[in-house]
Amino acid sequence: MILKKIITFDKSIALKLPDTIEGCHELIKQLLVIVEGLERRVQDLEDKLNKNSRNSHRPPSTDGLRKPALPAKKGGKRGGQAGHKGKTLKMVGQVDETIELKPEVCTACQQRLGADVDFLPESKRQVFELPPTRLHVYEYQRYSCTCGHCGHLNKADFPAGVAAPVQYGPRVKALVTLLHQNGCLSVSKIQSLFEDLFDAPLNEATIQECQRIAYERLEIEETYIQEQLQQSEHIHADETGVRCAGDLFWLHELGNERFTYQFVHKRRGIEAHQEEQSLLLNFKGWLLHDCWAPYFNLDECQHALCNAHLLRELKALQERKRKWAANFHAFLLDLHKKTDQGRGQLPQHQRPPTIRKYSRLLEAGYREEPQPQKSARGRPKKSKGRNLLERLDMHWKAVLAFTHHKHIPFTNNLAERDIRPAKSKLKVAGCFRTLPGAQAYARTHSFISTVRKHQYNAFNELVNIFSGLTPSYRTEGT
Repeated sequence: MILKKIITFDKSIALKLPDTIEGCHELIKQLLVIVEGLERRVQDLEDKLNKNSRNSHRPPSTDGLRKPALPAKKGGKRGGQAGHKGKTLKMVGQVDETIELKPEVCTACQQRLGADVDFLPESKRQVFELPPTRLHVYEYQRYSCTCGHCGHLNKADFPAGVAAPVQYGPRVKALVTLLHQNGCLSVSKIQSLFEDLFDAPLNEATIQECQRIAYERLEIEETYIQEQLQQSEHIHADETGVRCAGDLFWLHELGNERFTYQFVHKRRGIEAHQEEQSLLLNFKGWLLHDCWAPYFNLDECQHALCNAHLLRELKALQERKRKWAANFHAFLLDLHKKTDQGRGQLPQHQRPPTIRKYSRLLEAGYREEPQPQKSARGRPKKSKGRNLLERLDMHWKAVLAFTHHKHIPFTNNLAERDIRPAKSKLKVAGCFRTLPGAQAYARTHSFISTVRKHQYNAFNELVNIFSGLTPSYRTEGT
């Protein structure tokens, strides 16, 4: 389109050249306006082409083999670090089956070794293997009898949950739910897997019924998670779009190092957090987010910003030769290092100099960034650097919150990690066919993520849910 306009303009120049000096000057002015517009257009296209996870909000999966946005701590050795709990396969004391291997023939004289030989233990090796896979069928036979004293007919009670002549047990339901919601397997793949492993093809209605039962029984757990987060010192917040019932909905994430809570809403902004399903309206602690403007409408909480997002924006400006952005980028990384990679806080005497340096960097940025361009209509257009500067200026306390409070992390990566499985789910399924399906995913994934943060087995905890029991991570203490 740009090339076509240039060619058309060149033809008009060839046909009608000015005859006067004033006409030439006017033509030059028109050409300068066109060149300036083309330069801006080329710069915008180059910026889009050069975007990656280091200078934009694109996911790292689009980078290939590139370095992360935050540099790793240098000087350490490769592999597992000191204090890291490894998962190397080790021998166990209690085995399920012992197979004795005894020599039958002497390797020297070829005589058969009989019962008169004393066999001594030499060594042992253990093999961890799956048992033969088949569904274990329990048959409950109920008996009745007549009382010899009064003649009343007495019948035994079936166990709780055994309500139909034929049904699947809680372990099957837990596995189906785990595969569908957390393993991101489609209904057809779960059917194929059960047929291959257990010779028991499930129908689609059974798989959907497992999701419905899990959703209903996890309502109590969702309430418990909300209560725990409401009392937390800080909460990470994020959101991502999901296709649901042919429309765009938003999956909202609220969580910390111990609990995860997700819910689906039609809106992305403050409307989603003004309803009962959100817990931010009356939250009093610290809210860590990526500077999405609607979050600042929540007045009860204190705000902290994700510095990984800021580093990416500064990196993009640094690549466009903005000196202030390079200095500010180095400044944040230096604070990241001084606070033990965001896990600590600055000493009291270092905080005033840090704030003063922050102000000097902003002043240098205002001198370097161009003033907003006047527009024929609407507000003056600001450059990306100018917008970032004003955000850094307006929310400086939120940017530096991690240096003043030990429990405030440097980034909002925890929320991004918690919400990322939803994208894997959508890559497999394409969308959620119904809103209840999306809500079932959000509640189930919140529970599974919370259980794993407590270092408990998600499958066993789902078995407890389907068995009508309280999950172990709650009964054994949080």
